[in-house]
Amino acid sequence: MAKPSIDPVRWQPPGVRALSLNPRSLPPLTVVPLPGHGPEDVVADAAGNIWTGVVDGKMLRISPDGTEVTHVATTEHPPLGLHIARDGRVLICSRDKLLALDPASGDIEPLVTKVDGPPLIFCSNVTEASDGTIYFSESTARFPFEEYQAAAIEGRGTGRVFRRDADGTVTTIADGLYFTNGVTLTADESRLVYAETIGRRLSTIALSGSAQGQTSRLVEELPCMPDNISTGSDGRIWVAMAGPRNAALETLVPRAPLLRKLLWQLPESIQPAVAADAWVVAFHPDTGAAVVNIRGRDPLLQTTTGVVESGGRLWLGCIGSSAVGHINLADIAPSG
Repeated sequence: MAKPSIDPVRWQPPGVRALSLNPRSLPPLTVVPLPGHGPEDVVADAAGNIWTGVVDGKMLRISPDGTEVTHVATTEHPPLGLHIARDGRVLICSRDKLLALDPASGDIEPLVTKVDGPPLIFCSNVTEASDGTIYFSESTARFPFEEYQAAAIEGRGTGRVFRRDADGTVTTIADGLYFTNGVTLTADESRLVYAETIGRRLSTIALSGSAQGQTSRLVEELPCMPDNISTGSDGRIWVAMAGPRNAALETLVPRAPLLRKLLWQLPESIQPAVAADAWVVAFHPDTGAAVVNIRGRDPLLQTTTGVVESGGRLWLGCIGSSAVGHINLADIAPSG
């Protein structure tokens, strides 16, 4: 397929601050092979099963101990961010749609295909409040999932965050974002946390109280690129890091846009890339301090993009692999 054209703009990338906690090596890791590549996200249902999706559209259910993998349904496009709704359905971001999968029947229902008229382009991640309100993100309004690198090289902030009310009404609650990705609610549901991968930051939107609707930075100038996120049992915010910042690309974005137009025409194999470590960080939901920082290299788990706690384990989704993995939470000592 021919590459889409891009229209780069100059922008100043964020600075870089070291995390407040140095990384420690990966503890013992168990790898679960999958019948497909690119498990972007991982979520856990009430029974402790782990759900993920792979690039050919298969939605997979993994038994709590990781010994059994079942193909439940197939989506038209690769499943990206996931969430288990309060009614047990699996919410799925799949390119230009937000879907709901009935795990018993395998039936899939579209919940959102358009926002404010135009169709969705790159539905990225989703979460749900206890009252049935759904929050979801769109990474970019210009390019689909398959062309995510175009959005990164172009440098336009067209990401958005939406709220879907129980009656189906969809409202934009944040826009102008730099590759919006994971979304999760704080443990008390007072704030929505969202990640910007290219913006290298986590932000919150107040959902109640006198500050309702206001946005605050939880942590910014990260040295790494946050992807999907989840809330842990103790309220910490788990973040899958897709890799360190792309320093080579960030040197170009403040310069003449023509340079990135030329870069985009080069073969993908020689474009700026980042290391594909397994890397997850947990942040304090109020201070933004890193309380867990785990990073290591495993040939079977490349490019960590999803993370969730379940059954005493921390599960990892890895878009660069044909497997997911898990480590024991007991092997992870939070700091503070």
